[in-house]
Amino acid sequence: MSTVMVRAFLAFELSPEMKEQLAGTQDVLHGCHARLTFVDPAIIHITVKFLGEVDEKKMPQLIAAIRTVKTAPFPVTGRRIEVNNPKNPHTVWCAVEDGGKGREVFSAVEAALAPLGFPRETRGFTPHATIARVRESDPSLFRCLDDLKNVPCGSCTIAGLKLKKSTLTARGPVYEDLCEVAW
Repeated sequence: MSTVMVRAFLAFELSPEMKEQLAGTQDVLHGCHARLTFVDPAIIHITVKFLGEVDEKKMPQLIAAIRTVKTAPFPVTGRRIEVNNPKNPHTVWCAVEDGGKGREVFSAVEAALAPLGFPRETRGFTPHATIARVRESDPSLFRCLDDLKNVPCGSCTIAGLKLKKSTLTARGPVYEDLCEVAW
């Protein structure tokens, strides 16, 4: 019997209005000469934990574990568009302010999933929404980021945690919601 693996991650969903505002920042970034691969605005989110390839048989345990993660809905605000590393950028993202609530959820997720064999993250949690991946940098990228420094990035309320399946295709990833834990 073959094992079916599911590429999965946990995420906070952003409101359609916030996704629309982030799409506007992508319009500005289209004006730079860096080679960027843009995230479809409809699927922009905040990743809480990337799970990787998960055995489909483990899904009921995984869902039961994430259902134990509880908090109250909390506000998030997009602060600025920046790169993950100014010296060697790989990602353009919207830095998000969440009053530390995302880190609290992240810690609860780590604690809930460790007994199932999911390794703990070695990096801390930095709340952000990826809007593009940098294939090849160019100084014009930083001029565009400077143009975006005072552009509103939106805000919304996070009212749950989603388990998402990610299927990689030639046109980019396709996401499917497998479970939502609403607060």
